[in-house]
Amino acid sequence: MHVATPPAPCPPPTAHLALPFFDAAHRTLALGLLPWAAAQQVDETDDRAACRDWVRRLGAGGWLRYCVPAAHGGALPALDSRALVLLRETLAYHSPLADFACAMQGLGSGAITLAGNPAQQARYLPGVASGRLIAAFALSEPEAGSDVAAMQTMASSAEETNPGGRPDSYSLAGSKTWISNGGLADFYCVFAKTDPTAGTRGISAFIVDADTPGLDATQHLHVMAPHPLATLRFADCRLPASALLGPLHGGFKLALRTLDIFRASVAAAALGMARRALAEAVQHARQRRMFGQTLADFQLTQARLGEMAALVDSAALLTYRAAWLRDEGEKHQRSVAADIRNRSVAAELRERSVAAAMAKMTATENAQRVIDMALQLHGGRGVERGSKVEALYRDIRALRIYEGATEVQQLIIGKAVLQP
Repeated sequence: MHVATPPAPCPPPTAHLALPFFDAAHRTLALGLLPWAAAQQVDETDDRAACRDWVRRLGAGGWLRYCVPAAHGGALPALDSRALVLLRETLAYHSPLADFACAMQGLGSGAITLAGNPAQQARYLPGVASGRLIAAFALSEPEAGSDVAAMQTMASSAEETNPGGRPDSYSLAGSKTWISNGGLADFYCVFAKTDPTAGTRGISAFIVDADTPGLDATQHLHVMAPHPLATLRFADCRLPASALLGPLHGGFKLALRTLDIFRASVAAAALGMARRALAEAVQHARQRRMFGQTLADFQLTQARLGEMAALVDSAALLTYRAAWLRDEGEKHQRSVAADIRNRSVAAELRERSVAAAMAKMTATENAQRVIDMALQLHGGRGVERGSKVEALYRDIRALRIYEGATEVQQLIIGKAVLQP
């Protein structure tokens, strides 16, 4: 039987929980999750079956409650980036697939949390929190990844309209690809053009149930690490007016707001993988004997492990800072009923976005380096299929691309640096 991950050589560290970025609720979450995650044994031979199993377990354990607000079964009053960071870091340390299953519940339903009307929130969010419903986020297209304005999927309004001028229904046509949980989800938050002449200002969001006629999610994609992906095809996919999520033509801003919450948590997933690679390398160095001593006795090994540890900690600090800035900024805006047009608020939002970009870029790039060095220290065993570092080497690569490739994060940071 292929289980989720070999037993960790040691529990992940907890010293970072004492940092001022976290409060008592975060420490309780992290310390409760550690033994739970270490005890799980999930067969991951079939990534789709494994994701269903992980969602069920995470729901039963109460961990998915951090993906929705308390009003709809969540653990905290609002989505909290630091809670998401701690969840993903710990889960990724033990199983990147467990991290994926948890993260997609939050990302896939995040737009509903942010912009859904009461009926939409009541229908979907409690099921996400319990693990009864699997969520997905459908933004990318074959020719529109980083360039969202190139989106071709169209949501055309029907001829009949309601008294207020709103369409009575929509017809969705086009395709989405690289969709996590594609073919597995119970519903999708789909972004489509409702005004093809308006660029990003003509994009709207819709909730599309998996059983909606005209939706085909049978084309599964296979990538280098276990990850349930699919291409979604929409052919005259009829949606009621109630499927519109948020304001008409407000989809682009909604997508950015959703991604903004979860970008720091992508960095946390990379951080968890890097911490596991470092732990595997330390254990191997202590046990592997060569030339009459252990690998750990060589100064070159010590120097390499020191470099790895510094890369991990630098990524951790940027990740925790980004999550803290996002959470504190949200509290500040709520407390003063801030207007986004206010110059100070705009500057604060830019600061948060830049911090998240720095965290995402640094954590994913550093994790790639740390995992590569861990594999090198393992020698031939490192590339053996089934070894933990070999699996991590495949798992980490996608994180440098999805939810904003490294190059996109560099542009965000660079533009901010050039601001007067």
